[in-house]
Formats: sequence, structure tokens, C-alpha cells
Amino acid sequence: MAYRYITQVVLVGTRVLGRAFAEAYKQASASSQYQRAQAKNGGGTGGGGGVNLSTGMTLDEACKILNVKPPQGGKANMEEVMDRFKRLFDSNEPKNGGSFYLQSKILRARERIEAEAGPAMEKAAQEAEVKEGWNPKVYKDR
Repeated sequence: MAYRYITQVVLVGTRVLGRAFAEAYKQASASSQYQRAQAKNGGGTGGGGGVNLSTGMTLDEACKILNVKPPQGGKANMEEVMDRFKRLFDSNEPKNGGSFYLQSKILRARERIEAEAGPAMEKAAQEAEVKEGWNPKVYKDR
């Protein structure tokens, strides 16, 4: 009699696990198709409208949150971005009655703009270093 119960438990457990794996596969497939469709519709960073996977927001949304102009040609006014970021981040401090959610949105917006303008800023810094030449700091012992 006990073997019947054990067999039933094994069969029901196998059925449940099989259905769970099938459902997980369907969800993974749908997610993959959605990501491919987003990439095909201009999901890259160059278009300005694509979603950055690390921050989960578009460049337009990030610019609206910080109330700054979108980077033109990959270059942004980072002083203005940092000034707005600091002011908004500090004003939404949870200890002073602000919102942690808003703080996180402000932080993600700054990160998204930095991700868009970062490569152009690095390239400009490299070009400036090439123009002025490499000047190593030499320390002399006394």
C-alpha cells in the first residue's frame, strides 16, 4: 500500500516540476523576443531613446528627471548635471521627509546621462593629453 502512495507522490511531483519548467521556458522565450524587438526598434545608446539595461531608463526620461538638455553628439554639460543631481538628491533625503524612491530615480538618471556622455568625455580627455603631450611627475629625493 505504501508503494502506491510513494508512486503517486513521485508522479504528481514530476508533473508539477514539468509544468513549472515549461512555464519558465515560455517566459524566458517571451522576454528574449521582447528584448530583440527593443534592440531592433532603436534600443541602442546612440539613438537617445533606447533603454539602458543597467539603469532601466531612456535618455529622454533621465534628462526630464534632472531637467537638463540631452547630450549633443555625446557631449553633455556635466557640471550642470552634477549640480542638479546634488540639489535634487539632497532635497529628497529620507531623513528630512524625502523619498528613497525619488532619490534612486535621480541617481539612475545621472548614471544614464554619464553612460551616454562617458565615451565622448574619455575621447576628449585622450585628445587633450595627446595635444599637450605626456608630462610625467618626477620626484627627487633630498
